[in-house]
Amino acid sequence: MNRLLRVGTVAVASLGVLALSACGSDPEPSGSSNPSSSNSTSTPGGDCPKGTLNAEGSTAQKNAIEEVISKYNEKCADVTVNYNPTGSGAGIKQFNASQVDFAGSDSALKTEAADGGETEAAAAAKRCQGSPALNLPMVIGPITIAYNVDGLDKFVLDGPTAAKIFQGTIKTWNDPAIAKLNPGAKLPSANISVFFRSDESGTTENFAKYLSAAGAGAWTGKPAKKWTGTGAGKEKSAGVAEGVKSTKNSITYVEWSYAIDNKLGIAQIDTGAGPVELTADSAGKALAAAKPAGSGSDLALKLDYATKAPGAYPIILVTYEVACSKGLTAEKTALVKSFLSYFVGPDGQGALTELHYAPLPADLQTKVAAAVQSIS
Repeated sequence: MNRLLRVGTVAVASLGVLALSACGSDPEPSGSSNPSSSNSTSTPGGDCPKGTLNAEGSTAQKNAIEEVISKYNEKCADVTVNYNPTGSGAGIKQFNASQVDFAGSDSALKTEAADGGETEAAAAAKRCQGSPALNLPMVIGPITIAYNVDGLDKFVLDGPTAAKIFQGTIKTWNDPAIAKLNPGAKLPSANISVFFRSDESGTTENFAKYLSAAGAGAWTGKPAKKWTGTGAGKEKSAGVAEGVKSTKNSITYVEWSYAIDNKLGIAQIDTGAGPVELTADSAGKALAAAKPAGSGSDLALKLDYATKAPGAYPIILVTYEVACSKGLTAEKTALVKSFLSYFVGPDGQGALTELHYAPLPADLQTKVAAAVQSIS
C-alpha cells in the first residue's frame, strides 16, 4: 500500500468523527427546464438512464469530478456527463439561468444578498420551478498556500502573516514576521509576487474566510467570491498554479491537487499549536469542527477556519453539487440522481484519495445519499 493510500485510509477514520446532526466556454443549454427539449430516456428496470447531463462550476473539483465521470461511464455507458470548470460563481449563474442541470460550487448558495437584491438561493428556487435547490457536499478539497522559492523546502505561515502577505502589507520574503516563523531558512530579499483568482471563485471566498477568521485583523476585505487583496489575477485554479510555477518568489492559494500537480511548495500552517503539514488526516481534523448550516436535505456546512485543534490544517473547502430538489423533467431528474448517487457512493468517493482530495466521512455520505434520493 503506498503512502498516499495509507494517508487516505487514515483520513476516512479521522473524518468519521464528524457527526453532523443535519448531519473556458459555457456548454450549450441543456433545456432542463423545458420538458419537450430533453431527449434522455430511463432504462426500464435498470439503474442507468440514457441521455446527457450538463454541469458547470468549481475548478477545485475539476480533477475529482472528471475521474468520477470516467468511472461512472464504465457502469453507465449511455450517459454523457459534461462538466465545464469555469469557477463557482459562473457555475451558479449558469445553473440559475437554466443552462446546466447542476452546478459545482465551493460555497453554499447565498441566502443574503450584499446589494439587497435577489439572493442566490432565491434565484435557484425560481430556476427549480419554485422548489429549493439543495447544497450537497461532495468533495473535500484542502486549499494550499503554494509557493515557488528556490531552496525553501519547508515554509511555515500563521494566519496574521498570511493575511499580511495577501493583503500586501508584507512585501518581501525576508520580512521579520516571516523570518520569525522560519528560523534558519534561507529567505530571499526579493519581493513577493502574489497571484489570485481573477474569476469569481469559491476557493477565493473560502481562503478569504480563513484570512478573515485567523488573520487577527490583518485582512480588511469582506470574504467573497471576488478577490479584494493584492496581486496579479489569473483565471481558474490552473491559471494561478501555472503563474506560480513559472514565476520565482511567488505565492498563491490553490486547491491541493493543483499544487501537487505543478510541484509547488506547500506552506505548513501554525494555528497556535505548532506547524501543521497538509495531509488528508490533518484536513479531516479541521472538518471535524464543521457545523450544519442547512436543514432537511440541504446539507450546507459552516466551517471553523480559526480552529486551534492540535494537528488540524484549517484551510479547507467543501465543494457542493447544487441541484434542484424538484422542478426538472423526469428524464433529467433520473440522470441527476443516477450520477450524484454514484458520486457520493463508495466507488465515487473511493476514486478521490489518490487525486489529493479527502472522501466524505461515512455519516455525511449517508446523509448526502439520502438527500440525492429525495430529489423528485
